Amino acid sequence: MPVLRGGAFVFAYIFWRWRLSGVHQAGDFSSFDLHSPIEDSSPNMLAMRIREAESVVTPGLSKVAAVVGVGHTDWRQDYAAVREGKVKYDSIGLGSLAFVRALEDAGLTRDDVDGLIVGPTTPYERMGEVLGIDAKWGGQADAMLGVIQACMAIKSGLAEVVALVYGNNQRSGKVNYGGSNAAGGASFLSYVYHAPWGFTSQGALYAMMFRRYMEETGLTSAELGEVAVAQRIGASLNPNALMQQRITVEDYLASEFICEPLHIFDYCLINDGGVALIITSAERARKAANPVMIHGVGRYDLNTGATSLEPRLTEYYLPAQQKVAEQVFNMAGVGPKDMDTLQVYDSFSCHIPLALEGYGYCPAGGAGKFLREEGVALGRRLPVNTSGGHLSESYMQGWAHQVEAVRQVRGICGERQVPDCRFVHYSSDVAGKAVSIIYGR
Repeated sequence: MPVLRGGAFVFAYIFWRWRLSGVHQAGDFSSFDLHSPIEDSSPNMLAMRIREAESVVTPGLSKVAAVVGVGHTDWRQDYAAVREGKVKYDSIGLGSLAFVRALEDAGLTRDDVDGLIVGPTTPYERMGEVLGIDAKWGGQADAMLGVIQACMAIKSGLAEVVALVYGNNQRSGKVNYGGSNAAGGASFLSYVYHAPWGFTSQGALYAMMFRRYMEETGLTSAELGEVAVAQRIGASLNPNALMQQRITVEDYLASEFICEPLHIFDYCLINDGGVALIITSAERARKAANPVMIHGVGRYDLNTGATSLEPRLTEYYLPAQQKVAEQVFNMAGVGPKDMDTLQVYDSFSCHIPLALEGYGYCPAGGAGKFLREEGVALGRRLPVNTSGGHLSESYMQGWAHQVEAVRQVRGICGERQVPDCRFVHYSSDVAGKAVSIIYGR
């Protein structure tokens, strides 16, 4: 009997798992049609659900709270400091600087803050100590869940003014997101992304996932390249973005593959920085200079089959996004047609076509055509990641997207401002968890 080694073993094991479990549902692998659309992403089905969401509003956390202050570090300076060996701040220092700027933007003082949420890259207790905040309510969360938790705390009366603080020195700290020494070590995430399957990075997982999506839908590399090109346009108009030089689709197609079909321009940046938001009750926000209301939130987790990677490799997050679309549009009483811009967590560019389909901005399998014909650059009907996003502005793990959303609603984004911006939709779909927030006036 032959011995399977290395990649052959990995392939054989994946094939064996899929033979047992099927792809979309239990059954024989041979009966699966690679080019068949995912049933739950039927354009008629999703459109019907969104219409229902718009007609029957369930307020939930809608307009319970508002963002009254945002702040961040100077990412270009932070990046230059690392390159020149002149780093001044660790992750706590970066978060603290962003917090001071957010407080100033909100017109508040540290004593006004009674709730604290700290990003997962820094110790909660130490950050609270450095900031001098004895919170009566607090915890750790990523940006997306942090906004939802802040709304819940405010509605329940556990806090009135919540600071969300994030700092990350991933570049100066030489955090490695790929290879044998990738961040996570023996943690759960390493098993989700790497250990069982032989993937060397998260990028390898997304490359495999999106390769299959391209085969199913016919989306081309040139169409995917429209994402990177569009986000460089936004970054070129953003004085704090790291990558400001515009590129063309031809530049994109000529660039090197990191893990086919993903080019270097499809990957996020790695840089140091800090971000902070100040969220308060809607009542108190009326006294603020420029509040931005949180109109809707939603979250749905695909936990079943997570370690087999089935939710990613076979469904591309789409079922979770469709569930969240119902939640968030229902709560806000609006629909995709009402959104003026879409901000998407883009550790890789392929998140954008998946969000376009998952939230009903295009028909099932129609993301490639949307990118090619409608486009997602500034000046188009639905500009995406107007600051440059993770691909071109900075990699703040979704935190900077919240800042851009707030500033677009405020109308203070200068040359990259979306005209008459009333609603901004934020979407994240990482590790099987789909999260969405709608910001507005």
